[in-house]
Amino acid sequence: MPGFVHPEFLVETDWLAGHLDDVVLLDCTVHLIPDPKTTYVVKPAREDYEKGHIPGAQFCDVSRDVSDTTQTLNFMRPKPDDFAAAMRRFGISNGSRVVTYSTGNPWWATRVWWLLREFGHDNAAVLDGGWQKWTAEGRGVETGPGGSRPAGDFTVREVLNLMVGKEAVKAAIGDAGVCTLNALLPAQHNGTGGNSYGRPGRIAGSVNVPAAHLLDPATNAFLPADELRRRLGAVGALDRPVIAYCGGGIAASADALVLTMLGHRDVKIYDASLSEWAKDENLPMETG
Repeated sequence: MPGFVHPEFLVETDWLAGHLDDVVLLDCTVHLIPDPKTTYVVKPAREDYEKGHIPGAQFCDVSRDVSDTTQTLNFMRPKPDDFAAAMRRFGISNGSRVVTYSTGNPWWATRVWWLLREFGHDNAAVLDGGWQKWTAEGRGVETGPGGSRPAGDFTVREVLNLMVGKEAVKAAIGDAGVCTLNALLPAQHNGTGGNSYGRPGRIAGSVNVPAAHLLDPATNAFLPADELRRRLGAVGALDRPVIAYCGGGIAASADALVLTMLGHRDVKIYDASLSEWAKDENLPMETG
């Protein structure tokens, strides 16, 4: 993967096919079913997983296994001890090489990758192109509930604090030294369509590089490094600290992954994102 400072955070299907026995592989797929009353209904894709998954993969329910289920909002960052316990259940140790993937889009996989990074585990990567690319190439598929691994001994050795709350986002408004980056689609950014999570539009002063626009639509793989650098550089996201957000801190993790791979050293995710911000009339939003 030429042009990336940290290419090790993506793996290709060819590589994975030859290393299935050497990694802990997690299928992280979640479906969000639109619902006019609640914005969306969370449906973990375990049923799809049982119909077909990459051999050896375990199913990671992002909404429960690696989220704080005591919170009102979905998908909030878990407590370190709870995250460590989940990783041990998946057979992950501090020395394990972890690979995540998802179907439909990569940001469920990038979310789990970001959580591993948050809790000090850098030996993890996302499968470039995910399930779509794997199956399009005619590679092996396994069905059924999947197996389990012996418990791992994962511990959180450090917390990098890569996720921020609304106070950090409020402080960045009007600060030219910080880039607040929206990973949602342009219609959502402009307030003209899509899920609004409450009020339509964007966090005041934020710029837009949709996570979906980081991908080659033909392969579902990330675009070449030079093109990604061009798109993110065009909004000033490469040369100043970034706070990435979306609807619930999921799609933002794809932007965060790419920025990290390009060598950016100061990227945070607003974990609650518009699920919190858009519902609070005291927090400024823009449309248009």
